[in-house]
Amino acid sequence: MTPPVVVELLRGEVVESVHAVSLVVLADDGSVATTAGDVARPVYGRSALKPAQAVAVLATPGVVLGDAEVALAAASHSGEPGHLEAVTALLARHGLTPAALRCVPDLPLGPDAAHAYLAAGGTPSPLAMNCSGKHAAMLVAARGDPGYLDPGHPLQRACLAALEHLAGPVLATSTDGCGAPAFATTLTDLARLPWALAHAEPGSPPARVAATMRAHPWLVGGTGRLETVLMTEVPGTLAKSGAEGVLVAALPDGTALAAKVDDGHARALGPVLLDVLAATGVSAPDAVVAVAAPAVVGGGRPVGRLRTRPGAAGHADSAE
Repeated sequence: MTPPVVVELLRGEVVESVHAVSLVVLADDGSVATTAGDVARPVYGRSALKPAQAVAVLATPGVVLGDAEVALAAASHSGEPGHLEAVTALLARHGLTPAALRCVPDLPLGPDAAHAYLAAGGTPSPLAMNCSGKHAAMLVAARGDPGYLDPGHPLQRACLAALEHLAGPVLATSTDGCGAPAFATTLTDLARLPWALAHAEPGSPPARVAATMRAHPWLVGGTGRLETVLMTEVPGTLAKSGAEGVLVAALPDGTALAAKVDDGHARALGPVLLDVLAATGVSAPDAVVAVAAPAVVGGGRPVGRLRTRPGAAGHADSAE
């Protein structure tokens, strides 16, 4: 096993915190190009699996979704007003209301959105929960069946089958934060998900999910979110994050990656992403750098930085 990528947080010139990141990069032909850390252990992809679940929804006979609705099905939205309006409209178009959602009540995921929501008198609700777009699409595919989250429901069996077809065997199952089934694969197989979406046959459900996510990056995340800024600023990129420090992406040159922060802290993902972008010849725009590796602040001003540790121990090794 190769060492994990090490991400350091420096305050001044002192390393204040350290994160280990496991990483897999696939070449354009789908072969394993780079690994770091333990890439064979089971990893819950969490919300990074939403594109596979959206594929299962789209493949359900009789389901017709607009492009923005498909992107919303794959989203972990920030809960900004436009997100909540889009979820409500998706439900209404199919004769449903937010009361039918079975995701857990929550506040918006984005801090600014949560503050505005609370200031307007909002309270935790399934609609405000970041997974409500996925749940709305699942409800449509399940024709309003309130039991759509049951692991034995035909829709959830289809979600599992879609993930195994696109990525690889599911090694463990549990329940995600939103209440839907959670599936674990190896990190190597998790990297196959964005690769398969990006290389899917034109016109197929996987290709449509990839195209709609790229076309509607704000719906997939929200203002200032890593995947949204990345897909907006680097055309041809496909990206989705998941809880506990998970990121999957397909890059413009046809390569793909999956990363998992061992301690679950998502701030370590950005510097690793920037390194992989650089290795594929992509010069990250300033807007991407600002989100991926924000300055460490003290007293309201920058006093430090995030970086991958220099030297052989801090960077992924070739699989060859």
